[in-house]
Amino acid sequence: MGDKTAKPDLKTTAGRIQDLRNRLDEARTPAADRAEAPTEGAMTARARVEALLDDGSFVETDALARHRVEAYKMDRTKPATDGVITGYGLIDGRRVCIFSQDPDIFDGAIGEVYAEKMLKLFDLATKTGVPVIGIYDSVGPRWQEGIVTAHMQAKLLRAATHASGLVPQIALVAGEVATLAATTVPLADVTVMVEGASLHLSDTGIVSQVSGTATTADALGGASVHAATTGLAHVAAADMAGALDAVKRIVSYLPLNNLAASPLGADAERATAEGTEGADTDLDTIIPDDDAQPYEVAEIVAAVTDGDFYELGADFAGNVLTGFAHIHGRAVGVVATQPSVLAGCLTEAGARKAARFIRTCDAFNLPIVQFVDSPGFVPSTEEEHAGAPAGAAALAYAFAEAQVGTITVVTRKALGTAYTVLGSKGLGADLVFAWPTAQIALADAPTAAGHLNVDAEKYAEENLNPYAATERGLVDAVIPPSATRRHVLEGLRLLERKVAYPAQKKHGNIPL
Repeated sequence: MGDKTAKPDLKTTAGRIQDLRNRLDEARTPAADRAEAPTEGAMTARARVEALLDDGSFVETDALARHRVEAYKMDRTKPATDGVITGYGLIDGRRVCIFSQDPDIFDGAIGEVYAEKMLKLFDLATKTGVPVIGIYDSVGPRWQEGIVTAHMQAKLLRAATHASGLVPQIALVAGEVATLAATTVPLADVTVMVEGASLHLSDTGIVSQVSGTATTADALGGASVHAATTGLAHVAAADMAGALDAVKRIVSYLPLNNLAASPLGADAERATAEGTEGADTDLDTIIPDDDAQPYEVAEIVAAVTDGDFYELGADFAGNVLTGFAHIHGRAVGVVATQPSVLAGCLTEAGARKAARFIRTCDAFNLPIVQFVDSPGFVPSTEEEHAGAPAGAAALAYAFAEAQVGTITVVTRKALGTAYTVLGSKGLGADLVFAWPTAQIALADAPTAAGHLNVDAEKYAEENLNPYAATERGLVDAVIPPSATRRHVLEGLRLLERKVAYPAQKKHGNIPL
């Protein structure tokens, strides 16, 4: 064994190979060049990548990249990787592109070369049709590089925009992500945040100065803020291990790109061999006799799917459930109103939550299954001021433009605006099923009776059922609850053959 500390003889092949090994070793552990050592107990940027990907599958790109800046004494510190790890690898055997921002090099601040590495990765992902996973941990621009950092961030936003709808993008917010760096995260299709991480556009010092009250990164945009208040975080994980597991789970439901079919779950082969399952008799008793009584819609979702529903946005707008699942092994997107929260009433936040999720599913060929039990929008001044009409329109827009197969199941109430915007036949639902307990009408009995000057009980008897809508072709079939899985499964099998020819236009103008 030679002396590894000795300078290799670059006149020989062996020396040149040793020189490469030395350079790569520096890229893997550039501690000597770091402004400060890694936080004790924290997982490094590289360790996050290696923990996420299958063992030995990571192939790094631009490991030897270094910044080219000499101003502000930057030429004295030129670490390999320049503060972001980029490359590609496998998650459960499926190819992904990945980058991981390194907070231990210049605090993860974005510079020109740093951004160039990320841009190359986005380009590689879109050309090869594989998902982009971004692990974010950056305080923003690299001040020593000036306005060029803002220019490069603009190019990153453009790259993420162009990749949107072509390949899935998953963001994992692992540390403090601030100012310019924060603008890319919301472009991801799904965002996971770790407890203790933060995402905020304004500098905490400036906010404290302007407001006159000291604030923190967590107060501005911690995981709890974005999980429960803004809805930007679809999953909030207690620690990094949980966050990485969440990313793996999300990837398992998504196709590689917009031209790939929805993936089959691990039990797909077994499910196909077993054939269509029989009835789930428990669903026949899930709807209370008193239609004012709540129930848990997640129990319906569990019975109709393969029992692997993975909820997104659980802490935000709880009146609407969104998430991924498999039905007979095939991945689908699920949207359901929740009768145990606000009696299933829609809100502006809930409508936009559903709309965004529907567009994600449609972009990546995941059929959409909706479960509807909603009397309408929450009637309040606050909701109107929040933009309830625009929220309703956004939800309708998202569903109406969807090209994937869409199936709606009305379990109980589908009244007025809620009926209209929640996967109705008029919006383009391919199949609409209703349970015998369904109430599909313009309004509840007291409201309608007041407008028509008729007896409320008589109105309810004649209209608060699924049959008036069925007679007009607005419901394809009234089915016993116990047969729902079978009908949805057969509908999905049929809709695999669906072909849609959208109008030739640049794009529509969804009410944002």
